[in-house]
Amino acid sequence: MKNQLKRPIIGNTVFCIVAALVVLAIQLTQPAFAQNRGRVLEVVADKGSYLELTTNDGLYQIKPYSDKIIETTFIPKGQSFISGSHAVVLSPAMLKTSVSNTDVAVDYAVGSGVGSSLTGMVVNITKSPFQISYAYKGKQLISEKNGYSKQDTSEVLDFNLDATEALYGAGARALGMNRRGNRLPLYNKAHYGYEDRSSQMNFSISLIFSSKRYGIHFDNAPIGYLDLDSKKENVLAYETISGRKTYQIIAGDSWDDIIGNYTSLTGKQPLPPRWAFGNFASRFGYHSEAEARKIVDQFAAEKIPLDAIIFDLYWFGKDIKGTMGNLEFDRDNFPHPQEMIADFAKKGIKTILITEPFILTTSSKWNEAVEKKILATDKNGAPFVYDFYFGHTGLIDIFDPKAKDWFWSIYKNLKRDGVAGWWGDLGEPEVHPSDLQHKTGSADQLHNIYGHDWARLIAEGYQKEFPEERPFILMRSGYSGSQRFGMIPWSGDVNRTWGGLQSQPEIALQMGMQGLAYMHSDLGGFAGANLDDELYARWLQYGVFQPIFRPHAQEEVAAEPVLRSTSAKALAKAAIELRYRMLPYNYTLAFENNQRGLPLMRPMLYEEPDNPEMRGVSDRYLWGHDFFVSPVLKAAVKEQTIRFPATNHWFDFYTDQKYVAGSTGSVAIVPEHIPVFVRAGAFIPMAKLVQTTRDYSTKELDLHYYYDSSVPHSRGQLYDDDGLTSAAFEKGRYQLLQFFGDTAVDNNHQKITVQLKTETGLNYQPVDRKIELIMHNIATAPNWVKAKNRSLPFKWNAVKKQLSVLVNIPARTEQTVVVQIN
Repeated sequence: MKNQLKRPIIGNTVFCIVAALVVLAIQLTQPAFAQNRGRVLEVVADKGSYLELTTNDGLYQIKPYSDKIIETTFIPKGQSFISGSHAVVLSPAMLKTSVSNTDVAVDYAVGSGVGSSLTGMVVNITKSPFQISYAYKGKQLISEKNGYSKQDTSEVLDFNLDATEALYGAGARALGMNRRGNRLPLYNKAHYGYEDRSSQMNFSISLIFSSKRYGIHFDNAPIGYLDLDSKKENVLAYETISGRKTYQIIAGDSWDDIIGNYTSLTGKQPLPPRWAFGNFASRFGYHSEAEARKIVDQFAAEKIPLDAIIFDLYWFGKDIKGTMGNLEFDRDNFPHPQEMIADFAKKGIKTILITEPFILTTSSKWNEAVEKKILATDKNGAPFVYDFYFGHTGLIDIFDPKAKDWFWSIYKNLKRDGVAGWWGDLGEPEVHPSDLQHKTGSADQLHNIYGHDWARLIAEGYQKEFPEERPFILMRSGYSGSQRFGMIPWSGDVNRTWGGLQSQPEIALQMGMQGLAYMHSDLGGFAGANLDDELYARWLQYGVFQPIFRPHAQEEVAAEPVLRSTSAKALAKAAIELRYRMLPYNYTLAFENNQRGLPLMRPMLYEEPDNPEMRGVSDRYLWGHDFFVSPVLKAAVKEQTIRFPATNHWFDFYTDQKYVAGSTGSVAIVPEHIPVFVRAGAFIPMAKLVQTTRDYSTKELDLHYYYDSSVPHSRGQLYDDDGLTSAAFEKGRYQLLQFFGDTAVDNNHQKITVQLKTETGLNYQPVDRKIELIMHNIATAPNWVKAKNRSLPFKWNAVKKQLSVLVNIPARTEQTVVVQIN
């Protein structure tokens, strides 16, 4: 046959031999792994864009997307290839590949170079006994154990693990950072009132990352399990009821690279609207228009910044039960909703409404839903109805185009009334009987992508009807790749306790690694009537340094700072004001996530990937690249012993005290804030305080430069656009401010040079700026400060060791500031 390989088929025979020797060397240095002795390789065929392996029991297709991403699919005999992926959006690149086929093994190499200089991945297929393994740049990553096998009630893909590698991922769970040793259900499910441990939550994603710096994504939607070596046999297993036997191996040179590759595969997160980085007023819930107007006025009166108000289910009904599915304002309690929304908008306050996918038989839209056939059905085609907490219900079948159109029409009409954002609740779905049928499959086949496709519905609706606007989509459940629809996930109904707070950094860090970088919690905790001002303050102080600042809780104890005690309100106000001052830094993190897939919150293993002690750390983390955060997660803490990352020196954000890289120090804990530190050499842009992000501007900025002689060259940036336009960067409606710091010794004088440059999009109107440059760690008074050889006035604070210089930057110009110190 034309494509059968009896011998090497590439021209560069030396390349094949060296590649094979590299793989053999890798195998000889690895522990003996289990192999599939029952599978026999019969034919190897190079199909150009993929490699095909015919075995005695099926067919393998091995397809590279890049030199760092390879997809493997097994199609058992008697089954057909299922082509559709709900997660993957990347198109395979045109790549250089080569195949070496010997009597012993087949090597499929992706990328250029030979031997140890191979730039990409190598798939090694040992012929007898049969085994597939993966390597990147000569480093063994992972190998199949049995590969595919059929069990009584499931289909399994299993793999060999090293004895010491830590495992991350599998969605939102509270298990400890290293999730190895658990068998985890792949079934999205709410866990009401969880605290410091939960093995099953709203996001169960079939994605695993290893401390060996690779990822494996099982590209299949139906329910199942991920077994992360629960039997202590060094085995990773994916179990499913049906569907695709497809997985992707993701490699990279760093954690940034690996996560960037995964988000390239499944889609990057669009920039949220800038107001999403402000403060939200939210509770369960506001019962009336008068109550909502009053709370917004209280924020203004207390001068506590606010950008949005969220309406829970009382906007469409007076009671918790019996009204879900009305999906229109209750005119008794909200007599003038359009006027209310417009009045809020004039104050810079956005309106967000909760929606659920359930239509109760007692709701005003039940008859319409039945008539228009927009509900999931039983096997006879009748609406599937069942009981759950809120009443007797049907479920919108978002997999049916006519149901999708009907649901979008609800959003479109409310959007035209002025609603600015959407909260999709109960979208696991919360109750989803196995016998229920959707247009494209059963409940169990589609359960885990229900929230994913719900977010898709809204995102695609905006692209069609409101293409210039960025949607705000707050969702409780999703799937691999949900970030590309702009999903803002939250961690569910966490208990209002210290245990509830303790699990939140782990959940957010793990989800950031899995592409869903805006995972956040109900600040202050949601469940239970626990009035604890210290817990509330610490949770909000942590909230400054996580993606979305949204206090929310059951109404028995207020979530809004304006309704708390005088002391708690003062601490909350200070946290919220800091959040607003940090808008330039935080919005730039969002831009970096949009462009590169970088998480906003980053685990310590990012900073020191080869340090085993960092593999399980989740009680401290990086906020972006330049902040090191150690939240207060227990009551009455007076001090923390903190081990500082070994990559840089660090400065206390509040006192400027310096901590040496890799050192361990005792840090006093004060009520006003949690411990936060800034990387030596960092640039931190900060804004002037505003009441709402509508008034935010980069015309006046404070630029903090944490000078340190250990970092001779520094750089940073600030991203700016209008905060509203979708794909503003791609449309040229942006400006990047770039900061560069350099230090040198000239004629026994120390010179510190700070350059301020701009990159301006074609459709952005540049502005004049006034920047107060605040240089930290300047221990000696400068001789002079100059820009363009002209002396600039400056202030130097000997106690704080801070130098302050006002720099004017006219539009379309650059500026260089030079400081000379004896």
